[in-house]
Parts: sequence; structure tokens; C-alpha cells
Amino acid sequence: MGFSSVALSLLVVACGTSHKPVTQRPERKLYEWHDDGGPGKVAIRISLPDQIAEFERDGRPIGWCYVATGKEGHGTRAGSYRITEMIEDKYSNRYGWIEDEFGNVVDGDAKPSDRVPEGMVYVPAPMPYWMRLTSYGIGMHGGLIPEPGKPASHGCIRMPKEFVPVLFDEVVVGTPVTITGLPSTRGPTPQVPESAPSFAGERRVIATRPATAADLQRLAPVRTSRITESGGVY
Repeated sequence: MGFSSVALSLLVVACGTSHKPVTQRPERKLYEWHDDGGPGKVAIRISLPDQIAEFERDGRPIGWCYVATGKEGHGTRAGSYRITEMIEDKYSNRYGWIEDEFGNVVDGDAKPSDRVPEGMVYVPAPMPYWMRLTSYGIGMHGGLIPEPGKPASHGCIRMPKEFVPVLFDEVVVGTPVTITGLPSTRGPTPQVPESAPSFAGERRVIATRPATAADLQRLAPVRTSRITESGGVY
């Protein structure tokens, strides 16, 4: 094989099988619960800036969850509260939505006093596993957490729907709840920004001139290897 043929072969040097890096974002964890079932009563602390509720039993941490407190204009007030009422199946008497005859939501932020167009119906917002904190309709209940870490409610403290029945079974009327403007002390580990994927697959050498004898001596087989990185209201 002459130098010209070698120069051509240097245009593309491929080794091994080409693998396209696949990056999968893990689903965000909304809660953790590891109650030891030991003695003591449950206490709840809710961080408004982090939108995280933390749970303790007699001072021992037993879990956390994301919450959605009052959005702008409906802010949830910081303070010390106690659960004063518990209802498993409750609906809001202040907020809901309007849907058409096919069940499509046409107004997702409606009130009972709003005019309902003919052929449509007002649906009160469900607040399952209701745990009242105030006399003016603020409480904790299951609901949507649209953007974990950001407020979204009309003043209540929404909790993940899958988790709230667990908490409901462990609290009682009188359970203390502290809502604070301070950061949470526990909760999820901050996610590290993803780095650019490491190279794995084809390697290409582009020749800009004919290969020389020195080039051929320096040219070593190129190997590829897979690189693993360590890594009331509503």
C-alpha cells in the first residue's frame, strides 16, 4: 500500500462499535418516609422558601416531602399552628373549576360565585386528607405539586397525593405544625448539574497532508472504552 492509500485511510480511523451516549434524567423524588414506629408524637415543620415539609417523631427525623403553599396574592402565613380538624374526603367551598359537558376544564381557577355558562358545571376543588390549621380555611391536604420548590396554591399547603394518606394516619388533632421563612434542614440532596457526556464510540483522525514514514511510526491502534462517571382554601 502506497503513501497515498495510507493518507486516504487516515481520513477516517474507526475503532469498536459506535455508541451514542444516552442521558436519562431521574424522576424528581417528591417525598421520603422512614418512620421507625417508635415512641413519641409527630411534629411538622414547613419551610416556605424551600417548599419542603419535614417530619419528626419525638425529635427523630422520619421523613420529608415537597409542598405547594400559597402563590403570590394568596401567601401562606408563617407561624405556629396545630391540627384542629381532620376529614378524609373534603372539597373546597371557595375554589374549583368550570368544565363543559365533555369534562374539559374551561376555567381552572373559578369560584362558586362565578357565572357558569349554560351547559357547563362548576366543580369544587377536592382537598383529600384535609388537616385544618386555621379558622379561616387554611390547612394541609393532598394536591398537585406542579413545580416542586415553587408555591402554587390559594393559601393551603398541598402535599403529594401518594404521600398524604401516610401522614394522615400518623397525625392527630393537636399535632404541632410550624410554618417558617427559614430554609429546610433536611430534604432532597441538591441535584448536581449534568456535565457534558464523556466521549465513547468512534474516533476520527483527519489528515491534512500525505502521511510520512514518521507518521506511520507514531500511529498506534486507537482503542475505545466506555467511560463510567461516578457519580379550606386549596
